[in-house]
Amino acid sequence: MSSKKRRDAPAEKALAARKRIKSSTEVLAQVNKLAAILKGSTAVARTLDGLHLPQTFREVVEKDADAVLDEVEGAIYQAALSILNGEGFTYDIPSRGRANQQYIPELDRIVLKDSKAPRTFASVKTCRSAVITTRILQLIHELCQKRIHVTKRDLFYTDVKLFEEQNNSDNILDDVACMLGCTRSSLHVVASEKGVVVGDLRFREDGDEIDCQRMGVGGKAIPPNVDKVDGIRSNAMFILLVEKDAAFMRLAEDRFYRTYPCIIMTAKGQPDVASRLFLRRLKEVLKIPVLALVDSDPYGLRILSVYMKGSMNMSYDSSNLTTPDIKWLGVRPSDLDRFNIPEQCRLPMTDEDIKTGKKLMEEDFIMANPEWVKELEIMTKTKVKAEIQALSSFGFQYLSEVYLPLKLQEGDWI
Repeated sequence: MSSKKRRDAPAEKALAARKRIKSSTEVLAQVNKLAAILKGSTAVARTLDGLHLPQTFREVVEKDADAVLDEVEGAIYQAALSILNGEGFTYDIPSRGRANQQYIPELDRIVLKDSKAPRTFASVKTCRSAVITTRILQLIHELCQKRIHVTKRDLFYTDVKLFEEQNNSDNILDDVACMLGCTRSSLHVVASEKGVVVGDLRFREDGDEIDCQRMGVGGKAIPPNVDKVDGIRSNAMFILLVEKDAAFMRLAEDRFYRTYPCIIMTAKGQPDVASRLFLRRLKEVLKIPVLALVDSDPYGLRILSVYMKGSMNMSYDSSNLTTPDIKWLGVRPSDLDRFNIPEQCRLPMTDEDIKTGKKLMEEDFIMANPEWVKELEIMTKTKVKAEIQALSSFGFQYLSEVYLPLKLQEGDWI
């Protein structure tokens, strides 16, 4: 075969794939079946308490400002009482380390066990973190009294000399939320806006009506205060969860959601708390499938797992932050050959990539899904990865006009 014919072969196969796409109604037939199962389900969501497990676990709940004030004042009262008794003061902080976390198959998410570690002011090892904890409690008390919200960055700048780095204030903020038994958003501290959403979705944000079909190609920023969102309405058939901003912009500009009624959202990489809360809220209210589009590499799957199973750092709030049963639509390792992705668009995996992939296969939540294991085995065996943008080798609109319609038409998700 001549070199020209070899170069033309992938393009010819891409053209053949385009010809297989049917009408939008036929493309969405499998999605409709999946949506019907979800809407017709009468199963009650299982809870940690309902499992009656022998171990003790720690989970947090949403609390209003008055309830948080009570918790903060209670913690400070106990510290003051201990000082007056001549014992100094100590906070009992729930351990959020990996050793204190457990995957619960019945819930399909990571939860936090109830082990605690003392944070004592009189100890050289924990003195500084005890001081930062006290300062964070003071700031939270002020925020809840004034009924205002600030970003994590704002919180850091209230006492840069003490905190030194934002990671220090961020980590202890999570410790405090876990200690007080409330979600981080209950503390009136939010992350800066990161995620965006576009498509067939309307809702009210703090009383303002939002229509996500009228937000241009950039989409609507996902509100950092998701508790101020209500009145969610949509005629979408599914939610398309996209890992990267570049793919999101391509789909938004092509108005993919008009041809195939859907909601498209992205957190632009590693998901923030607001995006995870927002996705869960959409799934609960609309009862439609969530299909994920991520890179064909270990990190894409890791990002997807955070949405589904929770993150190690915030396992204490997994009941509020996780969205179960997200379907992995693509780009999967098996797609690289199936869609004839050119060799020059397949990237060699680094040793670190291979190590991460093999480590993922040892995770309980991965082993619980044989189809995921199979895809990871292909990835680690071939030692190649690919980004969503590799599909652009067949044309800039191949993602929205061929790849996704064909995957939806065939119900090719796991």
